Amino acid sequence: MSTNRPAPGRLPASVYRRRRLMVLLGLVAVVVAVVLVFVRPGASQGDDVATTTPPTVPSTSAPDATDVPTATDDAGPPATDEADAAEAAEPATDGDPCRAEQITVEAVTDQAVYAAGEQPKLSVTITNTGSNVCVLNVGTAAQVFTITSGADTYWSSTHCQVDPVDAEVSIEPGTPVSSSEPITWDRTRSSADTCGGERATVPAAGASYHLSVTVDGFESATSKQFLVY
Repeated sequence: MSTNRPAPGRLPASVYRRRRLMVLLGLVAVVVAVVLVFVRPGASQGDDVATTTPPTVPSTSAPDATDVPTATDDAGPPATDEADAAEAAEPATDGDPCRAEQITVEAVTDQAVYAAGEQPKLSVTITNTGSNVCVLNVGTAAQVFTITSGADTYWSSTHCQVDPVDAEVSIEPGTPVSSSEPITWDRTRSSADTCGGERATVPAAGASYHLSVTVDGFESATSKQFLVY
């Protein structure tokens, strides 16, 4: 009976199979080691990402007292002068200067219509509507008579005034005071440059004119209209 034996000088096939298995196992071990180097078991994806630190937000605190503007005593003068307000609040007494609220000024002409050749006579009436006697300068230096027509000024008593005087008088309450001597208008156009020469005659033929008067700074509330022919 014959027996299968390996040829002389050759190892059995099982030996070669074991060797090949050992080589294969060695390769698998190397691959596993490489994988463990690059992929760590149990590590999350966020472990390989750089952590971003949020920026620091500056805390909000109250401003230092030295940085807060404060009101100073140099805020400027008050809207209303206290001295004037106090004076206005004081009750008027006899002999005080006349106040605007107690004086009315009225422009007066002796006629409303002037025929050809007639010259208007101009005067003023002052009335104290207050309750006390007040003092007012009614002299010619404090009087201004002005005649206008439309937007034009035709004549003024101050253009060629001679020797103006001041005259302070006491104005009794409720007693109108009028000019002692009216001013005559010669129906010419005046100016400061025509005091020594001839003046042009103003238009007539029913032309309308207005007289306004100011006395010691108090002006007539309305003008007096008149016509000249």
